[in-house]
Amino acid sequence: GKDFLPRVTGMVTRRPLLLQLHHIQGEEYATFHHTGQRTFALGEEVRREILAETERELGKNRWVSPKEIILKIFSPKVLNLTLVDLPGMIRVPMKNQPEDIEVHILNMVSEYIEDEDTIILAVSPANQDLANSDALKGAKDVDPNGNRTIGVITKLDLMDKGTDARDLLNNKVLPLQKGYIGVVNRSQEDINNQKSISGAAEAEREFFQTSAYRDMMDKHGINYLQSVLHNELGKAIIKKVPIIRNELFTKAKETEADLKALGYDEFMAQDNKTIYRRIQKFS
Repeated sequence: GKDFLPRVTGMVTRRPLLLQLHHIQGEEYATFHHTGQRTFALGEEVRREILAETERELGKNRWVSPKEIILKIFSPKVLNLTLVDLPGMIRVPMKNQPEDIEVHILNMVSEYIEDEDTIILAVSPANQDLANSDALKGAKDVDPNGNRTIGVITKLDLMDKGTDARDLLNNKVLPLQKGYIGVVNRSQEDINNQKSISGAAEAEREFFQTSAYRDMMDKHGINYLQSVLHNELGKAIIKKVPIIRNELFTKAKETEADLKALGYDEFMAQDNKTIYRRIQKFS
């Protein structure tokens, strides 16, 4: 894996980052929607451009904006996925932050998670009371039955000694239809010491192997979360195919009627069957 997202003190994500992962053969590279065909090397180049584009839109006087930064990553090491990184919730404005920043962020987040086709990753730290999780509260507001919410539990390695999150990870505390996945991310110290993503993944495996979660480690970790998201995407596509097929049939019928009204009967006789065959092949 490559480290390319900004990590600085204070508020980092100030605009939605739409991250489109494309699995390819060959060398990996990245592009931004706002820079056209220009390619970027994964790592520091991408990180600098995210920060620069954020500043171009917001400057020094605005804190957040709903305008997306669209980043596409092409790599043989990724699965085909689309993710959106959103600003974290703020309860108490910090110095120089506007009093209504919480409302702005909440409205921004709601625009994404209200979409019925969106899978919500409700990220909460293991060392805080889950009942106070802003992520889970926001998810429950738009997905009350938890049908499209995956709970992601971080900081398992920072819990007090003698405590663990087994009941939580076993979906016994605040149950979700899709359950919870525990992960161990790099600490700020790890980032300062330039621990690599692969090194962090190995440290995560070692943690699970020597922790209270060793008997359930095959259902947790960053790699497992990635595979779950890939499977969810596949299921969502399968679910949508009949809807798309019906929409195509409807559009074809409408086009047929329009062409017939314009006197293109010959066109319809020759090409209509081809259109329907292609729709059937798609479905």
